[in-house]
Amino acid sequence: MTVSTLIFNLQFIMNSIIKQVKLIERIDQLIRLEATGSPEEFATKIGVSKTKMYRMISIMKELGAPIEYAITLQSFVYAEVVGFKFGFYVKESSPANQFRKVLTY
Repeated sequence: MTVSTLIFNLQFIMNSIIKQVKLIERIDQLIRLEATGSPEEFATKIGVSKTKMYRMISIMKELGAPIEYAITLQSFVYAEVVGFKFGFYVKESSPANQFRKVLTY
């Protein structure tokens, strides 16, 4: 396998992961809003098949998301207050971070 093939494969894998994370973020948003609708409506809203939608919910549950379906609301909901974050973010300032900022100026 050539280096360019490896790079192409790595880019493909990264793009696939990013797409999956964006899908989870959209699912999370609709669940938080209690606006998923029925399973069929939910799959349509997120642009996937009902099978894929259930697969994604299963993955989220494996990651610890307490997802349930509320018949009265006609929506998937979180049974507990949870948060989902994937990516980098700036942590609150600490003395070590303040020192680094001074050195970079």
